[in-house]
Parts: sequence; C-alpha cells; structure tokens
Amino acid sequence: MADQRRNPEHRPSPEALLEAARREEGRIGKLRIFVGAAPGVGKTYEMLQSARARLTDGCDVVVGVVETHGRKETEALLNGLEVIPRQRIEYKGQFLDEMDLDAIITRRPQIVLVDELAHTNAQGSRHPKRYLDSGSC
Repeated sequence: MADQRRNPEHRPSPEALLEAARREEGRIGKLRIFVGAAPGVGKTYEMLQSARARLTDGCDVVVGVVETHGRKETEALLNGLEVIPRQRIEYKGQFLDEMDLDAIITRRPQIVLVDELAHTNAQGSRHPKRYLDSGSC
C-alpha cells in the first residue's frame, strides 16, 4: 500500500484506507511517557502506580526494565508485577544487563514498562537507544 500512496494514479480509496486502519487497530499500541523536571521527582514511582492500577483492572502488565535507584518505596511497587529478566551482554570484557527486547516480544504483553528511555544500549543490541526499543514492543 505504501507504493500505491506514492503513485497518485494508484491511490487507494478512502474506504480501502479505513479498512486497513481497522485491521491494524488492535495491533498498534499507545505510548505513555512520564516526564519530570529533575531526577527523583517520581516519574518511575508514578509509572509503577499506574501499572499496578492497570493490573488490578485485568491488563497483562510486565516490567521490561525499571530503575529504582535504590528507593525502597519504588522497589515495593514492583511486588506483584512480572519482571522480564534482563539480558546479559558482554561488552569490552564486562557484562551489562540490558532489557531483553526479544523476550518481551515473544511474551506479547498488553503493557510493558520501560524506564530510562534515554539509555544508550550496549553495542550489539538491536537499537542504539532504549527509546527505539519501546516502539518495537
């Protein structure tokens, strides 16, 4: 259909576009970003509280990666949430723990919690930045 949009003579009808949108409607997710003006203002805490509410509502919620920064109150909010184990990647003689994007895609949850979107992934990861991984889930 992308080729049809580029060629005005073969442009799909509005009905065909609506039908294509209906078919994909259930597959396209939404991205909710929690933003704060400074570290420690409660972005992760609020994300976890929201996720727990969605879990209570019956949604399938998993933690892709959450950084608690040692905050006990934030760690407590992880209780009861399924956490996808991180993938260990060797890089320059060290092992790094990265979000396991393939495990998340295989698991196919309704909601994935992804913290620290500006994180630079280890070399060899599918994407250079974590925010790019978020679009793949």
